[in-house]
Amino acid sequence: MSEDKTSPILKKLQKMDIRFRELEEMLQKPEVMKNNSLYSACMKEHGTLNRVMSVYGELKKLQNQAKEMEVLQKDEQDPEVKELIKEEQKSVLENEKITFEKLQNLLIEEDNEADQKSAILEIRAGTGGEEASLFTRDLYEMYVRYADKKRWKTEMLDSSPSDLGGLKEVIFSIKGKDVYKFLKFESGGHRVQRIPVTESGGRIHTSACTVAVLPEAEEVEVEINPKDLKIDTLRASGPGGQNVNKTSSAIRITHLPTGLIVNCQDTPEQFKNKMKAMRILRTRLYQKYQQDQHDKRNAMRKSQQGSGDRSDRIRTYNFPQNRVTDHRVNISIYNLTGVMQGNLDEFIEGLQKQEREQLIQALQDEN
Repeated sequence: MSEDKTSPILKKLQKMDIRFRELEEMLQKPEVMKNNSLYSACMKEHGTLNRVMSVYGELKKLQNQAKEMEVLQKDEQDPEVKELIKEEQKSVLENEKITFEKLQNLLIEEDNEADQKSAILEIRAGTGGEEASLFTRDLYEMYVRYADKKRWKTEMLDSSPSDLGGLKEVIFSIKGKDVYKFLKFESGGHRVQRIPVTESGGRIHTSACTVAVLPEAEEVEVEINPKDLKIDTLRASGPGGQNVNKTSSAIRITHLPTGLIVNCQDTPEQFKNKMKAMRILRTRLYQKYQQDQHDKRNAMRKSQQGSGDRSDRIRTYNFPQNRVTDHRVNISIYNLTGVMQGNLDEFIEGLQKQEREQLIQALQDEN
């Protein structure tokens, strides 16, 4: 292992080791044990650090063994024994490298604690009018197909249909293991180039929509004071049958401290709409907390949603050329139909590789 690359990470591990020992001492103190909230917070932090520290202990043992063998090799006069020590040292150094990489992975997982969560996706039509709404529907269906391939469960939370059967906006959840880990890269502007159904002259138009992918928060992770909420009931609007405008089933929840507003009219039942709206609000608040934490650590994070402008894009879907291009990793796939059927793995794997390289570099630069 190269010393200049590993030393910043080792410094971080040394700091974590000091904090781990501090927590072990704190957890033995009577005043901490009597304070339920403090004790719970310390236990949670201790549990997180314990996974890293156990592997760090293995690394230190291997480092000490390697140093001892270096000394033995220099002092040994017998060529055969010297060669045996050299071979043994080679094995120890290889194990040291493997253990160090395992530690890197644990540190990356710690930085990406939301990866194991389910996700809520929000897709909104941007530039392009009715065509953008039709593309929003296409993207929604693409993600549902991708989720089906992964055996994840999807649930519609709210939607706003357009006149031609598209979606001006759609909010839905995808539940399963590591959903956010795979889909977080979809956040941003998506651009489509094709001949719209409304175009009689056969001209290619460019439209856009935005995607936001948020890790879904559990109720225990985000505590919401009912006094901080303003809840309004409204009459539902848009297509939906004869009862859509007759009952006040739509819900609008305003979180007063942050100004976040959530609307939901997906079902004709007010109670169900309120429950869905609370799920969306809880997830948005969790995302806001996560973003604030990342900003405090000056970590590099992508914006969760673009402006809807054509120039603000992460991916282009070019129908005439049968091509989909991801501009962040410069990957182009000439099988647009396959991509729209939910075959996103090539893009996602490329983005995961890029993220890992960036996170390792960030760990090395941290100190």
